[in-house]
Amino acid sequence: MNATLEITKGVLIPFVGTSLGAVCAIFLKKQLVSSLQRVLSGFAAGVMVAASVWSLLLPAIDQVSFYGPRAFIPAALGFWLGVIFLLFLNRAIPHFRADSGEGKGLFCRAKRTAMLVLAVTIHNIPEGMAVGAVYAGYRAGSFGISSMAAFTLALGIAIQNVPEGAIISMPLCDEGMSKGKAVLCGILSGAVEPVAALLTLFASSLLIPAMPYFLSFAAGAMFYVVVKELIPGMSEDESSDIGTVFFAFGFTLMMALDVALG
Repeated sequence: MNATLEITKGVLIPFVGTSLGAVCAIFLKKQLVSSLQRVLSGFAAGVMVAASVWSLLLPAIDQVSFYGPRAFIPAALGFWLGVIFLLFLNRAIPHFRADSGEGKGLFCRAKRTAMLVLAVTIHNIPEGMAVGAVYAGYRAGSFGISSMAAFTLALGIAIQNVPEGAIISMPLCDEGMSKGKAVLCGILSGAVEPVAALLTLFASSLLIPAMPYFLSFAAGAMFYVVVKELIPGMSEDESSDIGTVFFAFGFTLMMALDVALG
């Protein structure tokens, strides 16, 4: 298969997952119960952590193994740059935290529905960056990243994007938005993923020697989302371990996909 076609499909897969989930909102009559939300948050967190480790950080370290004991330095620097970048976006972009009921970021007096969509958009940016960075490594051909490994990362993110798409659209329906509009907003929130993927792919292709930094940058950005957004959501009820169990399940599933298919 042509490499360009493979990359195009891989970049679009997570967006398709989000869109499918958003469409599910048409068939759901009410907001998801809190226990199911904890399950989905835990599962998404597990997938993202495993993807960050096996698909991003380990390949980044492998590429600079000739540094010997200092091989962790590029990965550590890139990781922290990713965390700082998401921290900046979280402070700068106006968005609404449905769990706390508070507006965040600059100009947080924007419409509540718009801020709900922007909150999810921030979440989706690092996922797109991760896919773009991995496919850039595959296209470069000298980083030990196979087409199947890149596809596995895209597939893992798409799997956890399906339930996320529903979680995006349902609160918008609760805000009084029609189901059709809520679905459209959910789909549009996922459109940032292929955009972020293509921008990362383009930038990293221009700076091939910096590829370990791009890979670990995406990992840091995803870790920020996991710690900031998903872990609080999966552990809201201290009497329930369901979120933790599904975190372990998501982690194991992504690890198995990466090792078996990569």
